Amino acid sequence: MRSTKVAIVLGAAVLLIAAQVASRGQTTPTPSEGSKPARAAEGARKYIENAEKDLFDLGVKASRASWVEENFITEDTEQIAADAGEVVNTASTKYAKEAHQFDGLKLAPELARKRLLLELSAGFPAPDDPKAQKELAQILASLDGDYGKGKWCPDGERGKCLDVTAMEKLMAESRDVDELKRAWVGWHAIGAPMRQRYARMVELGNAGARELGYADVGALWRSNYDMPPDDFAKEEDRLWEQLKPLYLSLHAYVRGQLRKKYRNDLVPANGPIPAHLLGNIWAQEWNNVYSLMDSPKPPESYDLTKILQERKTDARGMVKYGENFFISLGFAPLPTTFWERSLFTKPADRDVVCHASAWDVDSKEDLRIKMCIQIREEDFRVIHHELGHNFYQRAYMNQPPLFQGSANDGFHEAVGDTIALSVTPEYLKKIGLIETVPPASGDIDYLLQQALEKVAFLPFGLLVDKWRWEVFSGQVKPENYNRAWWELRTKYQGVAPLVERTEADFDPGAKYHVPANVPYARYFLARILQFQFHRALCKEAGITGPLHRCSIYGNRAAGEKLNGMLSMGASKPWQEALETIAGQKQMDATALADYFAPLKTWLDEQNKAKGYAVGW
Repeated sequence: MRSTKVAIVLGAAVLLIAAQVASRGQTTPTPSEGSKPARAAEGARKYIENAEKDLFDLGVKASRASWVEENFITEDTEQIAADAGEVVNTASTKYAKEAHQFDGLKLAPELARKRLLLELSAGFPAPDDPKAQKELAQILASLDGDYGKGKWCPDGERGKCLDVTAMEKLMAESRDVDELKRAWVGWHAIGAPMRQRYARMVELGNAGARELGYADVGALWRSNYDMPPDDFAKEEDRLWEQLKPLYLSLHAYVRGQLRKKYRNDLVPANGPIPAHLLGNIWAQEWNNVYSLMDSPKPPESYDLTKILQERKTDARGMVKYGENFFISLGFAPLPTTFWERSLFTKPADRDVVCHASAWDVDSKEDLRIKMCIQIREEDFRVIHHELGHNFYQRAYMNQPPLFQGSANDGFHEAVGDTIALSVTPEYLKKIGLIETVPPASGDIDYLLQQALEKVAFLPFGLLVDKWRWEVFSGQVKPENYNRAWWELRTKYQGVAPLVERTEADFDPGAKYHVPANVPYARYFLARILQFQFHRALCKEAGITGPLHRCSIYGNRAAGEKLNGMLSMGASKPWQEALETIAGQKQMDATALADYFAPLKTWLDEQNKAKGYAVGW
């Protein structure tokens, strides 16, 4: 769920004032008196703070250009977005370099933090060459537009083409193997035309990264976590190893259950699961195949999708449920403009990027979400997630522009998911959507539903950027893009395509975040952090008992603790922000493991009793 794109635009735009000053031949202002170090420090302060102040408006313009392009995809809007992106991307790259002039200065902690963020603000750096800058901007805009316009036309009938929203619905609901296969192949075909431009984009981005002093774009991205790039990669691996046994148990059980539903020759007993059978176009989350699982269903079980549809809940009503959750924690209601300017449903008359995202257009009160809402349980939870971004954005609104972001990008994703963890049966009963909370005998079934979304996602969340890091570093060449993609998917996820894939394909391009150039490690980190946050907030709320039964809905103490962390923005290293809410400075996967501990025991018992092999 992309929310940080706009934050990057604003942060990078801050740098453009420095470009304008330099182009006019002006020098950094310094005080007329005092020691040389003091004058230099004062010069650094004025340089950075003037950049923040004077370039704020340009950042807003770039945000609006991006919003229009994603909501009205035409050649013209792509060009407008490309032009705005070129200005911001070029400036951010140029002045990420120039910020290094202050590296040796002893600065006050707040100013030193700003300097660091200034140096890292080039999300995908453009080279110095103006021609290359323009080319990169055009490529970035065209790839984003290509994904938004992507469709699959069954039998080649253009009048019956399915966009990504319709594709997700088909993959979630269909149990026809042949239809699923055709749809999977059809959607993944949208990536192939992107391949050559993507390879060129990598070349240009790496050239820009090297000019900034980084080995490649991957090293730049990994430097955004208040630790050396290689240490961050090791940290991800450490967290994955904590959770790998849980994933292997879930994978074995799901594979065995799919063999019961489909032919044994289609789903192997010991090999990877065919990607098109997991209820999701990217096989990243498996909650849509929950109905095929034989977990013990309590008599008081419920179907939230059915309840919402029977109550004739509309898209706006779905969003109101999410807003009311935050209000119950003590947060102010969303501004009127949110309801006027957000996109809740897919327009019938034009192409839009339907991928759910939250936007902070002006870093004041212009908060929005963009989402093609379907009336179903999955979207009910996603809405709570997206609003988490918006309330985070509002909480750090009064920070200086360079601090208007999350402690790290995983925090932004984790906040909304933390709230979604409180979308428990207890919560649904409190807001009147169900009459009876299922008894503890149904906890395994509930945890399985959660695991099919949360745990199943973990290796996918890890591998997307692992693939990109290898691409950026040159370890994976363009002629091996697709093979490397599927090698990682098989290694980490244990999934594979049913049909042969070749280098004529570009399957990574069928996943939004790759053509949109959005770093993906944040989603893996969010899966870890949300459970740390959840455990800490439940403790603050004085709620005892199993973590999966805890909902902080209506608890002002938990809301106050949450807001304390949110309001820090990026003003401190993420370790300090984490300590504020969770009481520890290290990301810790034990909260997630504790949450699912009863399910892990049950899965191991089921796999042993049913003879399901573990691994592939």
